[in-house]
Amino acid sequence: MRPRIRSLGDLKASGYRSRSVRDEVRENLLLALRRKQRLFPEIVGYEQTVIPQVINAILSRHDIILLGLRGQAKTRILRGLVRFLDEWVPVVEGSPLHEDPLNPVTRPTRALIEEQGDACPISWKHRDERFNEKLATPDVSMADLIGDIDPIRASRERLDLSDERVIHYGIIPRTHRGLFLLNELPDLQARIQVGLLNILEERDVQIRGFPLRLDLDILMLFTANPEDYTNRGSIITPLKDRIGSQILTHYPRTLDDALAITEQEASLDRSLPVKLPRLFREVVEEIAIQARASEHVDQTSGVSARLSISALELVASNVERRQVVTGDKNPLPRLCDLFAALPAITGKCELVFEGEQEGAGIVAAKLIGSAVKAVFARNFPPIHHSKKDPKPVEPLYARIQAWFSAGHALEISDMESGADESKRLKEVDGLRELARKYLPSLPPAEEAGAMELVLEGLHQHSVLSREGSIGSIVYTDMLSRMMQDF
Repeated sequence: MRPRIRSLGDLKASGYRSRSVRDEVRENLLLALRRKQRLFPEIVGYEQTVIPQVINAILSRHDIILLGLRGQAKTRILRGLVRFLDEWVPVVEGSPLHEDPLNPVTRPTRALIEEQGDACPISWKHRDERFNEKLATPDVSMADLIGDIDPIRASRERLDLSDERVIHYGIIPRTHRGLFLLNELPDLQARIQVGLLNILEERDVQIRGFPLRLDLDILMLFTANPEDYTNRGSIITPLKDRIGSQILTHYPRTLDDALAITEQEASLDRSLPVKLPRLFREVVEEIAIQARASEHVDQTSGVSARLSISALELVASNVERRQVVTGDKNPLPRLCDLFAALPAITGKCELVFEGEQEGAGIVAAKLIGSAVKAVFARNFPPIHHSKKDPKPVEPLYARIQAWFSAGHALEISDMESGADESKRLKEVDGLRELARKYLPSLPPAEEAGAMELVLEGLHQHSVLSREGSIGSIVYTDMLSRMMQDF
């Protein structure tokens, strides 16, 4: 609740003690640590790596830069520091820089306090209003960040140009007593970066040739992508030297962390119930993992966690569309629904020259196939003993292959009912037995998805032939298909 103190005299009588922003954040962070609170509840996968480094930087009263590829939660982490500010702080009413009544920094505010004394009016500023953020772009100017002289105001109010009241402050001075985040720092022109040097070291600003020094109280925060150092710009060495802590971020290091992030961020509310089993979520997550290792994808650019999030949302939407169009009430996805995620993959992977030559759609389809192959390998035994011994490790593989070799084909469409699809999958000799043998805890409703995974896994190992992708898939015997082509 907003405090009721409204004058400087009452503030002094209350025993209020001024603190710098760095001390304020530091002490509140220490209090949260003692209480065993979860410091960044929305951040997953950084508990043992990035977050301890951020904590140490705050305890050291450092400015911070987070350096990492796209989609690594850099901005979200730094925005989360707002929770360590005091909920309310007193400010001199009417001050453009929200100055501390006990420690004013501008000449007009000091004159106001001297004139009014303990009767000087006080207002209160919430922690959410003490955070400002700016995206660095090549057109950002010194006036935007630091400020400039306002000749129109000087003329209108008949003020001399040496009067501080003619200054229009930029976003950084207006963040006095707060946190300021500058995103994508390398995009800022080098001459503008020079203007930040005084703020980071001497803690003051100079506006043009104005004889003014403001003792600003700001915790400076930055983000940068290593790719930007070569593609668009760089961070000048003196500026980088003045930033207390440079912390490297990373992509999720375990599958469980990746799944948790996607589940937290994906918007899966639909007009009809949609259920996405873990096995299917693993395949979607594996697409991003495979992309981060693909020779066709530019690894210096990175593959954002947004790929998995958008892909899962598109898959859920395809299931919803099928239910609406066909009237089928089955809420489960099928393998051909994976290809509904192609727009998410092609839009979030920067390709190298070889990938561009092959085509974004083909690369995306190969990433889906590699993801299925990886999930298949985690859950089922190898297809063959070795290259020299092509005999199947699991006899059920041979039964499935023999069924297709007998001239059978199996089509899976994203517009047929779940009951019809499940019925035809069970006709494949050995398929259901294989799925139940190696996934014994799988609910009966999810068996069809596991059987589809087996078929696609066999295709990825060149045992079965597959035609089609978007809309429907047809599996046939590989050898028979090769002979037909011949």
